[in-house]
Amino acid sequence: MLNVSVIHTGSFKEKYLEEAFSEYTKRISSLAKFEDICLKEKMLPDNPSESEIQKTLEEEGREILSRLDPRAKKIALCVEGKGMSSEELAKVFADAPLEGYSKIVFIIGSSYGLSDEVKRAADIRLSFSKMTFPHQLMRVILSEQIYRALMINRGSKYHK
Repeated sequence: MLNVSVIHTGSFKEKYLEEAFSEYTKRISSLAKFEDICLKEKMLPDNPSESEIQKTLEEEGREILSRLDPRAKKIALCVEGKGMSSEELAKVFADAPLEGYSKIVFIIGSSYGLSDEVKRAADIRLSFSKMTFPHQLMRVILSEQIYRALMINRGSKYHK
């Protein structure tokens, strides 16, 4: 059974997002071992300077990197990443064990994104859109796409 993890900063503030994420993680758990790794979000002032943002991204980045399993396929969500269809993501899941990976780790940054170091450590940089989404909502969208990818690989009608 494939292991799938999501590393992210901050917890849900809205109950409806938490409930949606919980529903998809329950579905995923019947198909793969799932782990939700929540890191504490670093607090910044209301109008942070560029250096304050960079320092925070570097601190968050070090914590993210310390949690990454070197044997995992690492996928960083970032706007400059490559877009994929649901079928292409399903292929990443199908190919991971053939490439020697038993685990896939998705990384979602804070509202300021991810450090360059984390992006460099990723095997894939994935973009869901050129649009910006709240990182909490992105967890819900990602969890649905993980479930969809697993269902595609099962040949399920869920995807249709």
